Amino acid sequence: MTTLEILKSAAAVRPRLALLTEAEKNNALAKMADALVADTAAILAANAIDKKNAKGKISDVMIDRLALDEKRIMGMADGIRALIDLPDPVGKVLDEYKTPGGLTIRKTSVPFGVVAIIYESRPNVTSDAAALALKSSNACVLRSGKEAFLSANAIVTALRKGLAAAGLPENMINLVQDTTRASANEIMTATGLVDMLIPRGGAGLINACVQNAKVPCIQTGTGICHIYVDESANLDMALNIIENAKTSRPSVCNAEEVLLVSEKIAAEFLPKLCERIVTARAEAGKTPVELRLCEKAAKIIDGTPASEADFDTEFLDYILAVKVVEDVSEAVAHISAHSTHHSDAIITETAENAELFMKSVDSAAVYVNASTRFTDGGEFGLGCEMGISTQKLHARGPMGLMELTSYKYIVLGNGQTR
Repeated sequence: MTTLEILKSAAAVRPRLALLTEAEKNNALAKMADALVADTAAILAANAIDKKNAKGKISDVMIDRLALDEKRIMGMADGIRALIDLPDPVGKVLDEYKTPGGLTIRKTSVPFGVVAIIYESRPNVTSDAAALALKSSNACVLRSGKEAFLSANAIVTALRKGLAAAGLPENMINLVQDTTRASANEIMTATGLVDMLIPRGGAGLINACVQNAKVPCIQTGTGICHIYVDESANLDMALNIIENAKTSRPSVCNAEEVLLVSEKIAAEFLPKLCERIVTARAEAGKTPVELRLCEKAAKIIDGTPASEADFDTEFLDYILAVKVVEDVSEAVAHISAHSTHHSDAIITETAENAELFMKSVDSAAVYVNASTRFTDGGEFGLGCEMGISTQKLHARGPMGLMELTSYKYIVLGNGQTR
């Protein structure tokens, strides 16, 4: 099918989706999860071809982002099943009141209709997006990047088997077959067919969607995530948090990219940091972190001199930009100047500094003494997520089920006229 035919097919199923009961949706989710596990061999075979084709074209870290194994597929299925236990977001009465004229007005949550997702090289987005769309009574149109297309196609094939087993139309979940820019442009301009567009990927993709979309578009941001180590920080805690935020999975948007350190503890802390995430990792056979240092930091430890661009870069790799700042106020000022409004953290034992940081940093998620890696739908109790919104209108932060609904007013009368 052409992209336009797929979009029309998805739009055609909107009325059926709007009438689904919670039991019907949960049954379909269970069967989708089962089908995903049952098709593990086919999905891994497709993923192996994707990885082979991508070798040498994208970094090893991004290959890891693309890679699937049995554990990751089981995790995808578990993410689908987790949505079964969450309440149906559709049909909720968000507010209800009576007017002086006797009208009963109910503000009620409703699905958007057709949600389109343009994403790059993460196959798990395919199952997360499809499951969230179904539970929120939306049809989804998925447009994968070419690096992950075969994997995404195998996943969608499995999920559609689950829909069929549940007696639901397969075109509730759709994968665009064209991975060229033409299909992305067609989705961005599909007025009347796409009710909400969500881009998930690098800055280039997100900016292209935000600038060119004629359909409503959610800005899911790149993650230049900062951690500030305050003068009163527990240094062992800070080391644990930084190692987790930078190295547990550097290719994701909630990984730390910039470290800010109070000048009052820099001489003590930075050598410990270098030992922890550079020397010790290398000795253990792990990838060491390349430290890109400001002038003050470079006088304390060895590393690569940082350029100004390094503090505005989402590395998605084992690279960390490091800057020594005077205090929490300078840390906040730096974040304000360079932030992508995703996730930022302070490590401190001073309540006043924590309060100043929380109130002043304008990001979707602000942490005190915790890793930025928690900015995730599953970790926030949302089951899984459609993306991390860094804008302020409609949705902000991890987008779960409620963020995939709009609302309408139901007005009940008994003959009133105006």
